[in-house]
Amino acid sequence: MDSEHWRAVITAAQAGDRRALDELVAGWLPLVYNIVGRALNGHADVDDVVQETMLRAVGNLGSLRDPDSFRSWLVAIAMRQIRDRARRRTPDRLEEAPSSDFADLTVLRLQLEGQRREVAEAVRWLDDEDRQLLSLWWLEVAGELTRRELAAAVGITRQHAAVRVQRMKERLETSRGIVRALDGACPGLRELTGRWDGRPDSVWRKRLARHIRGCGYCGGTREAVVPAERLLVGIALVPLPVGFTLSLAFGGKTAVAATSAATSAAWSAKLLGALTKPAVAVTAGATIVAGGAYVVTQPPDAPPPRAAIAPTATATSEPPRSSAPPALTPTPSPSATQKADLYGTVVDAVDRAPDPDTRPAALPRRPESGITSTGGPKAVMQHRGDRVTLTGRGYVLVRWQISPGSRPGALVMPSWTGLKGRLFHVASGGSRRMDDPLPGAPNGYATGMGGPDIGYAVLPPGTQQMWQNEYFYLDGTVTLTQNERGCDYGLIVFPTHRDAVVEDIDQGPPQGALRYGLVRDTGTDSAPVPQYVTRGIPADPATVPQRSRV
Repeated sequence: MDSEHWRAVITAAQAGDRRALDELVAGWLPLVYNIVGRALNGHADVDDVVQETMLRAVGNLGSLRDPDSFRSWLVAIAMRQIRDRARRRTPDRLEEAPSSDFADLTVLRLQLEGQRREVAEAVRWLDDEDRQLLSLWWLEVAGELTRRELAAAVGITRQHAAVRVQRMKERLETSRGIVRALDGACPGLRELTGRWDGRPDSVWRKRLARHIRGCGYCGGTREAVVPAERLLVGIALVPLPVGFTLSLAFGGKTAVAATSAATSAAWSAKLLGALTKPAVAVTAGATIVAGGAYVVTQPPDAPPPRAAIAPTATATSEPPRSSAPPALTPTPSPSATQKADLYGTVVDAVDRAPDPDTRPAALPRRPESGITSTGGPKAVMQHRGDRVTLTGRGYVLVRWQISPGSRPGALVMPSWTGLKGRLFHVASGGSRRMDDPLPGAPNGYATGMGGPDIGYAVLPPGTQQMWQNEYFYLDGTVTLTQNERGCDYGLIVFPTHRDAVVEDIDQGPPQGALRYGLVRDTGTDSAPVPQYVTRGIPADPATVPQRSRV
């Protein structure tokens, strides 16, 4: 998030721009909420600590000399508020249970399964200091923080941070073993936990760890244990809860703190005063309303919770060319008399992979003014429901990462929804298709889709076989949603440019690649469009038909 855009936003907010301050709060509140929520494991004090952190950040924004250091500065403020809260706790509050367990919130809101779910639940077994460090390390491995920022937030050197993180990881792995064992059916463990009140603490962590080390049933893992950092790479932030309210100008302690900040710095009075003006600004599902109250609302296109339904398919890598696509479910036209403005040709035929030595055709040149992304320069989407909205005119790279070793099976394709303008599928690259063989690949992998030892990712019949890198051209705005059900997969979305596309698809066998890329763009409106695209905004993006009419 340390981009030129955020530097401009921070500078404008320091100068008293209310809209810039609105955007700053909306953009960075989720990061603070995740740090505090995970460090306090959802304790009732989470809202107060988050509010105090954001209030202090707003009240002291003028003291920030370098906008590029905003993230580390904000994280350090959050950690100080967490430690101050711990010092202020009275003995009668030490035994308070969390009002909403953050481990449960993480599992529920991010739809975590398998070993990712196990890591989230293991956090309950960590001591306060380890949990505070984990709240930062979790974001480090997810790409939201750097090690330098982690060390600065804790107030230690990077070398000391490395030691602290390693010790915390060891206790986290112990806690993962406890979560795994408690899910089992060991009679000895049931007898041991008969006098346990069900609340994780360090004493019971040591008791259960001793049992697991000496128990053949609990100590034996039934699957390969993936290191926590690999499971957490690219994981999304836990969304703010609906109804979460952050008041930056009114209400008891907040009003006093705001007044104090205003007296110490004239510019802060201008910022806080602007927040109290009757105004409404909606940003990424969050609203700043009259009185300076920041209220998280349900975005209109957010899908309601529903049971996972995976399509059935029998093909593994390259279905036969005769595979028929499902019946069309066209999107209704704007009116009964207005003819839909159709363009392009849906990629609805399963093409055969070109020979590795077949060079790609020339990629036509389309106008570029740049693409903005709600996910920044690299949006990582690892879980069902993750989405990114792209706006502008230019090229977009969608990189595939399939993990059949974690969970093979039917693959529900991502979908493009809410399209305004035009979207073309222009090229495929990455030096291989996902069903290309991977010589020497470990752990039973035969191709990028899996292998006979671990299972395959299976495409719906008639779906175009994707390549490692898929390129699209957008002139307008559209939202891409990850619809993972069944097979485990992830997407990384990068705004890019034509020269980078050409460089990728021209990297052929002489450079060690499996094959050259493939150009699909005709340079006209007859160029293909993605299979799963619609101008509508369905409640569940996974229901977009394979051949939507756009």
